[in-house]
Amino acid sequence: MICVAGLGVSGTAAARAMAARGEEVVVLEGRDGERARATAAELAEIGVEVRFGEPAELPAGTSLVVATGWPPHHPLLVAAAKAGVEVIGEVELAWRLRPADAAPWLALTGTNGKTTAVRMLTSMLTAAGHRALAVGNVGAPIVEAVTGPADVLAVELSSFQLHRSPSLAPHTAAVLNVAPDHLDWHGSMEEYARVKGEIFARAGTVVHNADDEWAARLAAPYDGGTRKVGFTLGVPAPGQIGVVEDLLVDRAFVADPVRNATELASFADIRPFAPHNVANALAAAALARSYGVPAEAVRQGLLEFVPDPHRMAQIARVGEVDYVDDSKATNPHAAAASLAAYPSIVWIAGGQLKGADVDELVRRAAPRLRGAVLLGVDRERIRQALARHAENVPVVEVADQDTGVMDRVVTEAARLALPGDTVLLAPAGASLDMFPNYGARGRAFAQAVLARLDGSRHGAGEA
Repeated sequence: MICVAGLGVSGTAAARAMAARGEEVVVLEGRDGERARATAAELAEIGVEVRFGEPAELPAGTSLVVATGWPPHHPLLVAAAKAGVEVIGEVELAWRLRPADAAPWLALTGTNGKTTAVRMLTSMLTAAGHRALAVGNVGAPIVEAVTGPADVLAVELSSFQLHRSPSLAPHTAAVLNVAPDHLDWHGSMEEYARVKGEIFARAGTVVHNADDEWAARLAAPYDGGTRKVGFTLGVPAPGQIGVVEDLLVDRAFVADPVRNATELASFADIRPFAPHNVANALAAAALARSYGVPAEAVRQGLLEFVPDPHRMAQIARVGEVDYVDDSKATNPHAAAASLAAYPSIVWIAGGQLKGADVDELVRRAAPRLRGAVLLGVDRERIRQALARHAENVPVVEVADQDTGVMDRVVTEAARLALPGDTVLLAPAGASLDMFPNYGARGRAFAQAVLARLDGSRHGAGEA
């Protein structure tokens, strides 16, 4: 019997895949609800049983557990390991289910930038004429994609997905960056980084951010037989992809990296432009070039790339103040990248910090801050950091939890802003304390901003 832990998108796909192979499958799901019950009914039609409630013990006869997001310390997974029952992740299952002629994987991970980089990569591959598909933590469930029509997969992998993937061997693997996140799940920064580094273990080519301490450390053991390529916001050394003035330049995938370099794109081709997005483009380019994508397709892919919502999206300009939605900045590292892109900011921050420290974030951002408006469960921790490192920055806390809270947040931010400022939603925390997800948080912000824009136009018309 196969036991699938979790009834989310990945767990449902894993259950379907195993049932299609004639396996007896039981899915365990701790959360009950209308949507989950509907999914369970659909699975029942193909012979898959779903059991709701916190599982007390492993189903009798279980020979394999497929864990989809459950933390490693979950009692059921610990008990399975002690009983000698193999526990694997959904990514490992997908890897094992690949057919003999399976599409190669170009895989990437990182604390931030994964989705942007993997979509840039997919666009580059498509521009080169490949049937490319973005999968994993974005797009199609990976257990479904491995048997699909794509000839190459651009695979985004979270630390949850990389956990328990002992045979994963992508064509090329990249680590974009590593910063404290999900420490409540992994238990320590060292364990979180170790799991991220597992993406390199059997990769044909290792791509790493040479400017990121943890990424460089994780790539260090692969200086020998495995091809190793760094990307940097500086001038690239031989074997790297980097920046010369305003150009993205390849000195890795060229005939003579010591003497030659190939221009890939320019800053003008990257949207939205910000230093961290240049790094995303460099990572995507390195992965694409490892697969033989020509330079012109790298540039074309960047030009055709459409950023996902809630990633440094400018909502409006109201009274010479820009309002930018970066609700996807759900940890301090992501928020730092966003804050570095603007010179004078009224910062909207708060949410669930997931155990992460914000002192360094606030210390580095302090010179750019015009003011701060804080909301969410961990706003007090951010307020204390501001008091330590930015004592002259005015701070407003909005304690409300109702559906109209973002209207008050935007009103307070507008009161603090001066012409030329940017009101930036870059929360540095997750959204689930107040919103269904970061997208809902971003939409609430955009609605509040647009309502303010409509009000300013109406007022101007009356005048």
